[in-house]
Amino acid sequence: MLHLKWILSEKAGLFMQKTKLSGRFWLALTVFSLVGQVAWVVENMYFNVFIYKMFHASAAQISLMVAASAIVATLTTIFIGALSDRVGKRKVFICVGYLLWGISILSFALIRVDVISPMVSAGAAVTTVCINLTILMDCVMTFFGSTANDACFNAWLTDSTDDTNRGAAEGINAMMPMLAILVVFGGFMFFDLEQAASWVNIFTIIGVVVLLIGFAGFWLIREPHVTPSPAGSYWGSILYGFRPSVVRQHRVLYLTLLAFAGFGISIQIFMPYLILYYEKSLGMENYVLVMAPAIVLAAVFTAFYGRRYDTAGFRRSILPGIALLMIGYLVLYFTRGTLPVFLGSLCMMMGYLSSTAIFGAMMRTYTPPEQVGLFQGLRIVAQVLVPGVIGPAIGAAVLKDAELVVNGDGTTSFLPNANIWLAAFAAGVVLCLLLALLFARLAKESPSSSQ
Repeated sequence: MLHLKWILSEKAGLFMQKTKLSGRFWLALTVFSLVGQVAWVVENMYFNVFIYKMFHASAAQISLMVAASAIVATLTTIFIGALSDRVGKRKVFICVGYLLWGISILSFALIRVDVISPMVSAGAAVTTVCINLTILMDCVMTFFGSTANDACFNAWLTDSTDDTNRGAAEGINAMMPMLAILVVFGGFMFFDLEQAASWVNIFTIIGVVVLLIGFAGFWLIREPHVTPSPAGSYWGSILYGFRPSVVRQHRVLYLTLLAFAGFGISIQIFMPYLILYYEKSLGMENYVLVMAPAIVLAAVFTAFYGRRYDTAGFRRSILPGIALLMIGYLVLYFTRGTLPVFLGSLCMMMGYLSSTAIFGAMMRTYTPPEQVGLFQGLRIVAQVLVPGVIGPAIGAAVLKDAELVVNGDGTTSFLPNANIWLAAFAAGVVLCLLLALLFARLAKESPSSSQ
């Protein structure tokens, strides 16, 4: 049951009623967001390590995997988001999606050279087959994960919050990616990632956890009040957000999505290669011990910083986050020592998480409440598709002539270099130009919201 109290909203300059969210909501938000992000971290940061260490994948193959997954995630979110709006349900898509997501994660335990080798014809490169299978199953896993998390969990979060508490909820939601990295980093410390058996255990553990959360969701998640929107055709609903008339009607939302896409491109230039850069290029074998404190501090910072959107507005909350991000890029580009790398990583992570929280709150604020599911597809275009295709491609281009090292079996692998940070910084400059366009539009439509 919701409770109300009066608070002073500095952003609006008026007294507003703040909706108090239940403990059950916060528990559902925390559990589903964290477990979902743990699964995404393993995909986004460690599938690259998996095919690099097990099958000696190239930067181009890593880029292809990220791009293929991004395309599937986008299409899934658009189609399932529209479907969940039409039926007026979120809970069943989230819970069943998590169950199938867990099963698909378990399947990666079977992608091993010893398992695949007897199935391929003589002369075929087993490692190439394993890489292709990983890319294919990554797309299957992404379909279920995007159904549960990107399309319906995010729609559920929007349905369950309002303008008075969205920043606080988004702060918790946005800190989960880095908290998930901390969980994954800590867990992976106990495994030798050079051994196939370790990956079998990793995929089994994560798959089972995601399955259990899917079952728990049938009790934990409360179905928000969503009015079904059966009017018009299903395809019309899918294409709704791409109509020029809709773009003109919601200019602030679309400019926010455009800026968020620019932000995501900057992040995805380095993210697929981040672990490899720390471990292989900098020689930080204990990179987990260096990164863990930075992740904890960044996550705590973001949990509190998300509230700044509620009180100070978009402009005054997004600019400090972007500044931190770009300072982190510069420090990481120019330094190699453990302490400066820690400080640069801390700035980068604080900027990354806090900016993600502010962008998320801004998009939810300007999303039409009667068509939340439809607009989740547009959000995933900005958050996943555009960054997932363009960012890693830029990263792969930057690393085209990267140094090669010879593996124990005679094959070669590339070493990521610091140029990924310079490229990410350049993308950040473009982001600042996109933000200037958004600020100008906000000032024109509503001067008070542009603060």
